[in-house]
Amino acid sequence: MTEFLIRRFVPGWEEPEDPEVRRRYGRLGSIVGIVVNLLLSVGKLLAGALTGSVAITADGVNNLSDTGSSVVSLAAFRLAARPADAGHPFGHARYEYLSSMGVAVLILLLGVELLHTSVERIVAPEAAVFSWATVVVLTLSILAKLWLCRFGRTLGRRIRSGLMEAAAADSLSDVLATGGVLLSTLLGPVLPFSPDGYMGVLVAVFILRSGVEIIRKAMDQLLGEAPSQEMVEEIQDFVRSYRGVLDCHDLVIHSYGPGRCFASIHAEVPAEEDILVSHDVIDSIERDILAQKGIHLVIHMDPVVVGDPQLERYRELVGEALAAVGEGISFHDLRLVAGPQHTKLIFDITAPFSMGETDQELCRRIQEELRRREERLLAAITVDRV
Repeated sequence: MTEFLIRRFVPGWEEPEDPEVRRRYGRLGSIVGIVVNLLLSVGKLLAGALTGSVAITADGVNNLSDTGSSVVSLAAFRLAARPADAGHPFGHARYEYLSSMGVAVLILLLGVELLHTSVERIVAPEAAVFSWATVVVLTLSILAKLWLCRFGRTLGRRIRSGLMEAAAADSLSDVLATGGVLLSTLLGPVLPFSPDGYMGVLVAVFILRSGVEIIRKAMDQLLGEAPSQEMVEEIQDFVRSYRGVLDCHDLVIHSYGPGRCFASIHAEVPAEEDILVSHDVIDSIERDILAQKGIHLVIHMDPVVVGDPQLERYRELVGEALAAVGEGISFHDLRLVAGPQHTKLIFDITAPFSMGETDQELCRRIQEELRRREERLLAAITVDRV
């Protein structure tokens, strides 16, 4: 069903990286979410009114909030697809993140209200009327939400949309919540107390948890979360694959929303190579990665001396010193300034944030390790954290 809907309603579905195709994917996901959640909401609200069950009514209101979320998503994908302009040179793709937070606030408000109603039902319990029609509605709801979760995840991963991934996660929470309501409906007639209010509280907790999680994710994206290791390796491997590039380092990635990725990196090239030849290679990499992966990459060339025995010896020595200091430290841009009394090594290191030492303490330990190996060595070290 998922693939049928994609191929039927998303022209150009084979190219999800294309901004217009991506918008079509988002529109399809939002419209399907509106239709499914609206039908479920109407069915549950009617069942809740007929049986007097606050848990079923709460679940119906939850689906109604999901309908509103899908409406917001539909608008968000349209706004996010707007091209860059003078006021917003990096585009409008972050509208998706802002919309996610708006949806989350709506979910939290509904969750608090439902929690209040459910607690009142626990304090003053009322027996709900059992109905097999309600059992059918809830069972169909669970099946529909399971499919909607899978549908949302498929679309979200295909177009790398946090908004759609959040909707899929919310659908999975709804499955658990509706399962609890179904259990309450089945057990209500045989239990010595009414579980209706307690299940209403459970549904409200699921709603609140979903809202908090969406806000947390959207805030991470707006603040600038660390890129995935997969993306880091993808860009580095792409740059290293070109002949004339020895290695690369100092990768910095900025995301201005889905499909709006900007990055910079240092690429090491042989110092003896003609600068025009190396520059042509760098230009090719920048053009190719934009065309193939949609990443706006700026590359700085670092000339590296190759084949100098003395420099190679000091590279090995620096590597040994860093290994003695701690795991996960790498270095690059090694330069050598030899004097009559001291030899000065100038280089950058990349150290993980997990190392508790300050940059100054780290440099001091590296200097001590270098002097232990060769007394006349001095080091000028620049520290980068990852």
